[in-house]
Amino acid sequence: MSRSSLTLKLGVGATALAFTFVPALSAQAAGGVNYIALGDSYSSGVGAGNYISSSGSCDRSPNAYSALWAQQHSPSSYSSVACSGAKTTDVIANQLSALSSSITLVSITIGGNDENFAGIMQDCNLDGTSTCVSEINAAEADAKANLPGKLANVYNGIKSKAPNAHVVVLGYPDFYDLSKDCVGLSQTSRTAIDGGINLIDSIIGTAAAKAGFTYGDVRGSFAGHEICDSNRWLHSVNFWDITESYHPTADGQASGYLPVFAAKA
Repeated sequence: MSRSSLTLKLGVGATALAFTFVPALSAQAAGGVNYIALGDSYSSGVGAGNYISSSGSCDRSPNAYSALWAQQHSPSSYSSVACSGAKTTDVIANQLSALSSSITLVSITIGGNDENFAGIMQDCNLDGTSTCVSEINAAEADAKANLPGKLANVYNGIKSKAPNAHVVVLGYPDFYDLSKDCVGLSQTSRTAIDGGINLIDSIIGTAAAKAGFTYGDVRGSFAGHEICDSNRWLHSVNFWDITESYHPTADGQASGYLPVFAAKA
């Protein structure tokens, strides 16, 4: 997503330097945990702030769940190559090369950009309910037809490049607390948006299980902290920094994503 639109930045920055954290070895590190984080903006940490300059347009944050986990657990090695705007094809082209047979832990969020998350949210905000629902319906049809195969390509690539890794696939949070009302989109649009996210999460969970990977559903951890909640862990439309719109805050990474990942890792 550029700074001037709600379109997530695509893989042009996916070759930016990865943020690497290699702390002193601890007792756990003696077990030889070598961790790589892959994926899109939900893994790079867009919305969590303090972006690492060397990551360029990938916008990697030390407040992302993967970096927080590494700080807490001191693996033998840790690197994030997750990149804002990444699609499944970007992971294959630009991120899988970071893997090797020595990698023992991998995490990933991917799939939302393949279904044009950000473009749909832009149109939902600018063009109203009818357009919003129509685009979501089209995205759902595409996801049912094509996303399982795209995810399988990524997951097969991970297995090929990192055959010894435990792989944790994380989903996406619902954007809206539908039990609450707040200024902004219509309830019809909000319901359609959450429904689309639920479908994508279901497809991701099924594909992860088929690949023999572990799936982490973050929707429960974000419940009560969605848009329209008083203590939300997701940015709504942020006109001061449009890139962060509909992404987890630092609290969302630390209290939404991190516990789910830690329980599955």
